[in-house]
Formats: sequence, structure tokens, C-alpha cells
Amino acid sequence: MADPAPHKAGQTVAGPHLIAEPLTAEQEQEAALEKGRLLFAAECRFFFGAQKLEQLPPLAGTEIAFAGRSNVGKSSLLNALTGRNSLARTSSEPGRTRQLNFFDLGGRLTLVDMPGYGYARASKDIKADWQGMMFDYLRGRPTLRRVMLLMDARIEFKQADHDVMDLLDRAAVTFQLVLTKADSVKAAALGRKIQETEVLAAAHAAAFPHVLCTSSETGDGIAALRAELASLVD
Repeated sequence: MADPAPHKAGQTVAGPHLIAEPLTAEQEQEAALEKGRLLFAAECRFFFGAQKLEQLPPLAGTEIAFAGRSNVGKSSLLNALTGRNSLARTSSEPGRTRQLNFFDLGGRLTLVDMPGYGYARASKDIKADWQGMMFDYLRGRPTLRRVMLLMDARIEFKQADHDVMDLLDRAAVTFQLVLTKADSVKAAALGRKIQETEVLAAAHAAAFPHVLCTSSETGDGIAALRAELASLVD
């Protein structure tokens, strides 16, 4: 039998035992960003609204919930993520969202828009929802992979923020802090805010350690957030 043909130096040898070289950190980041881009290039549509626990839609695939204080920019962020102008309604009236709104992203991921909290003029019933229905949803939804907890980068943390983080700890639901409206903060102040937020995350058992920083106006951080969410999709 003839000897196998020799290969030139530097040429990859094909065969069953060929081992691909590991990706560099830069290549892994590019791949993650592309995965996020492709996921959010799919159609996203509203398909369900629930005001009571018994009204929740059937379990189906991965869910990611978005929560935050009223007027934190949650609707604007959802619109920026999906590339739609009016997927989630924005309003100058804080506390307007009063139910769990479910959005289907290409049949692969469900985005859940949770009611805002901490609005002083909200009714007692709405405030009670976060201790009642919202808590029950958080601890009883096995398809819920993570809660993205939005914080306004321009202002200090409020007691309501701490209360909700404590609630998430008790519900044993992983949450990740996401700073919004970062374009309105100067670079040095934003750096301090990120550090402060990382310290806050470290103080909570259910908090994911990596803090994300975004701007719906400029698009900063949107691609990174898409990649983070894509990594959670089964």
C-alpha cells in the first residue's frame, strides 16, 4: 500500500482525530454577539397578558422577565432590544403597566414585561401585587431562567429596589442588574455607578455578578444584552 501523501508545513490534516483549536476570547465574544443578533432578528409579538396567576399562559420554553422601578425605561429597552418602535408601550405616566405581558421571540424565547414598582401614587392593590401575584409568579414558574432588574443609572438606589431584590432572593430566582439611560451620565460618574451596582449585586445570593450597562437612545450595550439573553436560550 502506498504511503499517505505528505502534507505541507502549516496545512491542516483532515481526519477523525482532528482537534479544532480553541477560540480566542475575542472570537468567543464575536460569536456570542452574533448569536444574540440572530436571535433578536426574529419576529417578536405580544401574545398574552395576565392580571391573575391563574391566567398565566402554558409553560413553553425559556422565559426572561424584565422588572424595574416605574419609569426606569423598561418599555424603551424592550423596544430597542427587538428593534421595534412600539412592541412595548412607553408612557409618561409611571405605573401604567399593571399586568404581566408576554412576548414571543421567534418561537425560541419568551420576554415577560413585569409591572413597575415603587411608584408613590400607585394604588395599594398594585403595590400588593409585588408581594402577592408577582412573588407567586417568580417562585412558581419553572421556565423562568432570569429576571433582568433594571436600574436608572442617573439616580441612587431606592428602598423599593432593595425590597424587590430581597424578594427575588426569597423567591430563589436569579436576577441580573441592568443599568439604563447610561447616555445621560458622564463617563467617570458612570464608572462609579457600575462599581456601586456590582457591590450591590455581590450582597444578594440570587444576583448574577455581571452588571450590564445600556442606553436605549444610543444603542450602547444593547448588543451585549442580546448576547447575554441568547446564552440563556435552550
